[in-house]
Amino acid sequence: MKFEHVSVLLNECIEGLDIKPDGTYVDGTLGGAGHAGVVCSHLSEGGHFIGIDQDNNALTVSKERLSGVKPKVTLVKSNFVDVKNVLESLQVDKVDGMLIDLGVSSHQLDEPSRGFSYMHDAPLDMRMNQDAAYNAYEVVNTMSEDDLYHIIKEYGEERWAKRIASFIVTERQAKPIETTYELVEVIKKAIPQGARKDGPHPAKRTFQAIRIAVNRELEIIEPTIKDIVGKLNKGGRLCIITFHSLEDRIVKHAFKELEDPCTCSKHLPMCVCGKKPEVKVITRKPILPSDEEIEINPRSRSAKLRIIEKI
Repeated sequence: MKFEHVSVLLNECIEGLDIKPDGTYVDGTLGGAGHAGVVCSHLSEGGHFIGIDQDNNALTVSKERLSGVKPKVTLVKSNFVDVKNVLESLQVDKVDGMLIDLGVSSHQLDEPSRGFSYMHDAPLDMRMNQDAAYNAYEVVNTMSEDDLYHIIKEYGEERWAKRIASFIVTERQAKPIETTYELVEVIKKAIPQGARKDGPHPAKRTFQAIRIAVNRELEIIEPTIKDIVGKLNKGGRLCIITFHSLEDRIVKHAFKELEDPCTCSKHLPMCVCGKKPEVKVITRKPILPSDEEIEINPRSRSAKLRIIEKI
């Protein structure tokens, strides 16, 4: 199976994880095992690598690509939000590091049948987990106009969200919107021609918003961070790569709260709430891809890496 995906900020992630050869490490977004392969190359036979992904294709390809590595390898079909349950089911009490890459894999974007891309005509799908019941067709054809507006506005940061939601509802009253190209045409009708001359593809933000809604991408970030910090050994690290401002703000805020959880008034001479820091933030500013990486892999342009360490 062809599964092409260029790992983003690869060297920076490996350095950020500060890998112990006999440690236990988790990749919550396994993909095509790009990051995973390098993590495993730093582990000895006493190490343990755990890869989590909800995409059947990713698991199939990764199993083959990691078949000859030194450490013990365990691959699990799940979403990273369930990392606590995954580790408990494997009887793994603590880990030394975890990596989460929140971007959509190039494989998913480039495989037309998955319905992620506005550049290919395909059934409206966008499920990262092919076994999930809820897909993009359901979002587009069953959500109320108000809910569609809020999703497109908040998740896509689309200035024409109200018109797009209205046009979608009007269009689907005649017949269901079934394919990506049908949805693209509705979006193009909704956005005035003058506003479509500059900037990204007119459907980019709406497709992003629908994909986020289908896969619950934003709502699962914060609980995952808290769960994995609870499972980290002292000195263990969590590395998270984000690809747009909505994700990055959630990660930044969650890291800040874990480092400074005190809820006391700043006017008090000392802390009385009793809440203690759980982590220290390694990256005061996010690590960005180099110009060389962006040239090789343009999709890395918006990537940001943030790292914390358990104390």
